Amino acid sequence: MINQTLILIQCHDAVGLVGRIANTVARHALNIVTMREYVDEAAERFYVRIVCAGKAEDNELLTADLVNALPTGATVTVNPPQQKRLAILVTKEHHCLGDIIVRYFFNTLGAEVCCVVGNYDELSAFTQRFNIPFYHVTHEGKSKTEFEREITHLLDTHQPDYVVLAKFMRILSADFVGHYAGRIINIHHSFLPAFIGASPYKQAHERGVKLIGATAHFVTSDLDQGPIIAQDIRPVNHSYTVRDMVRAGKEVEKSVLSKALRLVIEDRVIITGNKTVVFE
Repeated sequence: MINQTLILIQCHDAVGLVGRIANTVARHALNIVTMREYVDEAAERFYVRIVCAGKAEDNELLTADLVNALPTGATVTVNPPQQKRLAILVTKEHHCLGDIIVRYFFNTLGAEVCCVVGNYDELSAFTQRFNIPFYHVTHEGKSKTEFEREITHLLDTHQPDYVVLAKFMRILSADFVGHYAGRIINIHHSFLPAFIGASPYKQAHERGVKLIGATAHFVTSDLDQGPIIAQDIRPVNHSYTVRDMVRAGKEVEKSVLSKALRLVIEDRVIITGNKTVVFE
């Protein structure tokens, strides 16, 4: 966003909020180009994403002026980091990692992939072809605490804005998730909770499902229960084999994760409780 100012706000709803915000922005000599707002009437909460022409001379002063103009407890973010850094955690499946890296290589991701960490080393050769650091951190013979401590040390060295679980097949502890609260993004099939455990596609095939889906969400300490960012589905029918369904599932996972990353990278997602407000 060259020569633009991005503002994200969430606060208690009240009369005249749009006018207060517009007047405050105008005092800083900024012209509103787009303003997308949403009111959760049941919770009496107001959310808005604003793009202004021109750069704010003082982000901290603009933030303070907006906070003063809004109800007590307002959360205001002005110009979040524009070039996001992503760290990717993987196990053995390559489809989501491959999609992210190809988009990064051709400058369509909108973010930097700063490193890839895998608990197996199968994807190291692929990652290193793109000159992206790959770290093999095995979980074998280690406690969860020791395993996660090693990963945390590596991630903190690279200082990612977000950690992406690109089919990382390890359950993370509450401590690890808390260290990156609101910054871990996961992708998985949407058969949960109907088909849990091993071979979900085989279970779905035996049940004769007609839709295959995927969900991208922020990770919380409640397994796969975090705020949802994006979802999608693909129709299937009786002619699909288990292999066909797995292939379709991988395609929709790539698509949904790509969409979720775009929304997050462009600062179009606001977390509120255990759900999100998404300004597409």
